[in-house]
Amino acid sequence: MSLLDKKTMSDAWKLLTFMVVTVLATSLLVILIGNITFESSREIKAEFVEATGVVKGDDIRIAGVKVGCVQDVEIEDRTRALVTFTVSDDAAVTTDTHATIRYRNLVGQRYISLNQEGQDGEELETGGTIPLSQTQPALDLTVLFNGFKPLFQALSPQDLNQLSYEIIQVFQGEGGTLEGMLGHTASVTSTLADRDQVIGDLLDNLNQVLVTIGNRDEELSELIISLRDLVSGLTADRDPILNSLDSISALSVETAGLLKGIRKPLVNDIKQLRTFAGNIAAERGELDRAMQVLPIKLNKVGRTAIYGSWFNFYLCEFHGTVQVGSLPQQKIDYGTNSDRCSLP
Repeated sequence: MSLLDKKTMSDAWKLLTFMVVTVLATSLLVILIGNITFESSREIKAEFVEATGVVKGDDIRIAGVKVGCVQDVEIEDRTRALVTFTVSDDAAVTTDTHATIRYRNLVGQRYISLNQEGQDGEELETGGTIPLSQTQPALDLTVLFNGFKPLFQALSPQDLNQLSYEIIQVFQGEGGTLEGMLGHTASVTSTLADRDQVIGDLLDNLNQVLVTIGNRDEELSELIISLRDLVSGLTADRDPILNSLDSISALSVETAGLLKGIRKPLVNDIKQLRTFAGNIAAERGELDRAMQVLPIKLNKVGRTAIYGSWFNFYLCEFHGTVQVGSLPQQKIDYGTNSDRCSLP
């Protein structure tokens, strides 16, 4: 045999060994995860008023030891749940067996516990059914925890989880944890006792508020009556109020349209006003001088005109220029052509 053939055979044996080990490890993992058992078993059914949370693969336990698993959950006669499960042949399941759905953990996983309530029952054969009278659904945690809501508000999340778990265990009949639940309840009571000063202050403040309200019961009654009259009036006038809102909405639309139409001319006017203000600012020296001289001249003219008709003022001609915005300048020449304006 050549060296190449020996190397090929060695690689083939290594590959075959790897494949065998991989298949065995995968099979073992599937068996462990899927709770697969090779023991002989039989199929049993149980009727429940409610089987919320029970799914295929959940454990069937007797005295805490797994003896089977749930195979199917379906509706029976539209009013109850029919759970089909398997149990090992050596498990004691008789006509006196009671089935109870219990919580496996706080996440919500369930398992079915089988308990013997008597010794005279006959063994259930394959396909036998545990009747509705011998089954019990899981505890309704929503109703339970709603009743404990004021207590839970005083707990830390860690204490809440521990106490909740122990409450479930106790209500499911596992009395071994009753002592632990009482211990945690005592701890909660101590925590509330440590806060008695805060609770006392709260009650005192609440008492003062109630006393103040009690002393002003008449004003409070009048306020409530006035508020009721106001609401009644608003209810009676709801149609005019709604119509006025429609009118306000229409007015807003019209105003918006008006502003949209004059926006461009308004902007131009503001720009020209800024130019006008700039011109005044540039000639403010001359304007100040004219304003200072104007009173003096008006006084002189007034004194002259008061004591007699020494002279008359009238307009003969006017010449000037006018410019609007960016439009070209316009010359203005005005003459009265009156005889009085003719030179002698």
